[in-house]
Amino acid sequence: MTRPVIRLGDLRNSFEGVIPSIIGTIDDDGMPNISYLSHVYYIDETHVALSNQFFSKTAANVRRLGVATVMVVDALSGAQHLLDLQFEQSCDSGEVFERISTHLDVMNHLRGHEGLMKLRSADIYRVTQIREVLAAAPLTPAPEPRPRCDRIGHAARIISAISHETDSDAILDAALDGLRDEMAFRNLMVLLPNEDETVLTMVASRGYDRYGTGAEVPVGTGVIGMTAASKRPVLIADLTRARRYARAITGDTAQIPLPGLEAPQCQMAVPMMAKGRLRGVIFAESELSFAFTHEDEAALGLIANQLASCLLLADLQAQAVQPSIALPPAPDTDSRRFRFRYFLHDDSVFIDNEYLIRGVPGRLLYYFVRKFTESGQRDFSNREIRRDSSLRLPDFKDNLETRLILLRRRLDEKAGPLRLCRPERGQVRLEFDGCPEIEVVGATPALP
Repeated sequence: MTRPVIRLGDLRNSFEGVIPSIIGTIDDDGMPNISYLSHVYYIDETHVALSNQFFSKTAANVRRLGVATVMVVDALSGAQHLLDLQFEQSCDSGEVFERISTHLDVMNHLRGHEGLMKLRSADIYRVTQIREVLAAAPLTPAPEPRPRCDRIGHAARIISAISHETDSDAILDAALDGLRDEMAFRNLMVLLPNEDETVLTMVASRGYDRYGTGAEVPVGTGVIGMTAASKRPVLIADLTRARRYARAITGDTAQIPLPGLEAPQCQMAVPMMAKGRLRGVIFAESELSFAFTHEDEAALGLIANQLASCLLLADLQAQAVQPSIALPPAPDTDSRRFRFRYFLHDDSVFIDNEYLIRGVPGRLLYYFVRKFTESGQRDFSNREIRRDSSLRLPDFKDNLETRLILLRRRLDEKAGPLRLCRPERGQVRLEFDGCPEIEVVGATPALP
């Protein structure tokens, strides 16, 4: 009976480092040398890359003879394979180098080893032969963590749904609902960068007990933050050895906890890119190891970039609209009063001593509330907001819609006396239960 041909792409579960791989080389005298590898990196169906962090003996043997053999083990099924390798080149820059460097930085961070084992170079090998190591007893096929799906077909339908929406909120919902319903991503979120790309703020999620709208992750922290910093996708198939997960995902911001699974085993994050700029990050996680594949990562990348482009276009279109501004009713001075505190230090807003939001969304809310108390104005157009120099909006003003999304969703989540609705495209309306008493202070207080 002819054994099926083994494709390199079929072995990618064996490359994730859950069970370390072993590299064997020989010297000029035929003396073998064995070392452990953390990861083998798939490049294409005939090439792999290994990070150049070997013991000097292994590196010297490879440089002299140009050959090596690597044994890889599938952590799900236990299957073992031997890869015969021919050294082709070493690179210290470029796409392959950057991808491996990002992955190593993420793993070092999650394990508490920041700054250790910086990648010196990536060695590219041609795979000349793949040999299966026959087991003494038949292996039991590992169960699929998620049902297999037509990822390209599902991604196409999700992208189509996103493209048919014109409202920013509907665009976000189409993306998240599609990923949940079409591709069975049960726990996911979208985060957007602040104006200087130092912090990511969560604006929408699915699959968690609490929403966490407004929760922040510093760029460069954990899977989410390091995806933003590198602008490259990150897939960690098994988090068993990543002991620093809690700090990695929550960062240092305590005002609004970021939702997350208690014991995730698999995480994936992809950057949302448009016009060469980071527009956000889509993050997915699962309680099952190997829940996401590299095909999932590729499909999610397509969806993420379409989401970024559609949000950008929606913002530009809202900027061009000139809606009619309704005459507001006079302020109701007899309604209950609530305390609205605005802190100049970081544009943070507290309502009745409870933290709400900060940054540009906080500055926008203060602007709306102040205008209402001064003149009774409740309706505001995007164009009016952009033209008001007192708001000190960032130089790049193509993300006003996303800031308004964050503010609207945060207000809805808190269910307090203030709400922000959209009577029509390019317009927002302030709604309230009660009358605000504004206090402007110059420093941020300790959280109550």
